[in-house]
Amino acid sequence: MDIKKVWLDESEDECISCGLCETIAPMVFRVPDKMEVIEGVNFSEYVEEIKEAAENCPTNVIKYE
Repeated sequence: MDIKKVWLDESEDECISCGLCETIAPMVFRVPDKMEVIEGVNFSEYVEEIKEAAENCPTNVIKYE
């Protein structure tokens, strides 16, 4: 499965800037103050890392399609 889009969805919870996503997938996420998706990344190269980061996010704000 290719991933075309990754984003921060804070409609129910807010990112707590724990840095777990950056630890799991530093090539996709960075957390200066709040999680950011790095622009220009070919998400298809990091499918497993993106899924792992989303599944382990304590506030479940990482979404992808």
